[in-house]
Amino acid sequence: MLEKVRITEKIRSLAPRQHGHVTRAQLLGMGLTKRAITYRIEVGELVPVHAGVYAVGYARLEPIAKAAAAVLACGDGAALSHSSAASLWGMRKRWEDPIEVTVLTDRKRAGIRTWRRRVLPPEDIRHHHGIPVTSPARTALDIAPQLTARALARAVNEARLAGYLHQSELNDVLTRNPRHPGATAIQQLIGKDLTRSELEDDFVAFAERFGLPKPVMNARVAGYEVDALFAQQRVIVELDGYEFHKDRGSFESDRERDAITLQAGYPTVRITRRRIHHHAEREAARLQGILNRR
Repeated sequence: MLEKVRITEKIRSLAPRQHGHVTRAQLLGMGLTKRAITYRIEVGELVPVHAGVYAVGYARLEPIAKAAAAVLACGDGAALSHSSAASLWGMRKRWEDPIEVTVLTDRKRAGIRTWRRRVLPPEDIRHHHGIPVTSPARTALDIAPQLTARALARAVNEARLAGYLHQSELNDVLTRNPRHPGATAIQQLIGKDLTRSELEDDFVAFAERFGLPKPVMNARVAGYEVDALFAQQRVIVELDGYEFHKDRGSFESDRERDAITLQAGYPTVRITRRRIHHHAEREAARLQGILNRR
């Protein structure tokens, strides 16, 4: 009885570190027999999730727990990868099925999409939320072939904003994988300014499309961070999304900032998403005229 209690305590200690899961090999290593594992399954203490992987007490439905179980099911050296890794790093907003895992052996598991690689270099592996996962740079490279240029830029910028990814790491992964199908798309992002939203991405593309000077994104003027700055002309562009400027506090602070930056010699032009997408030619001509006069 004391031995059973001891093993149960070990299971309860390990499972939370693996998002509620344990493996058959771990249970055997704790001293459980095959018969004892079968008994715990029968009484509901262990819930089979994948071959050789069990949820402790009840099945976990949250995506991060399903990801942890999938990696455990794929054995030593496996790592969450591709779209699932992007979701774990916050580079994608949603989780999609099936969970994707890169493996070092020809191992397939029902309900898991596996990607075979002969080796995963240490620089391509991280542990995030306790789960082995491909690094943000490697993840960006792997998902690049499946994404539009706009979606890839947003994914990379989300990782950069969170502090998980740096330009030097993108350079490194490209140097080591020059023939990867995603290499060309990642190369296009090297040296690009950091943007904080899809609206900022749209404005960068808008400026390039209409031959406007290249704006500096998220520059600082008079102590404020501004969305975009045409430095030579000393013109600020603020990109106004309605959802971020509905309350009185935001309205007042925006006007206060406009007055302070104008006093410093930087007038502000406010542009909305609708005007970029539905009145692009007119908006570009107007902005070009303002820049020319400056």
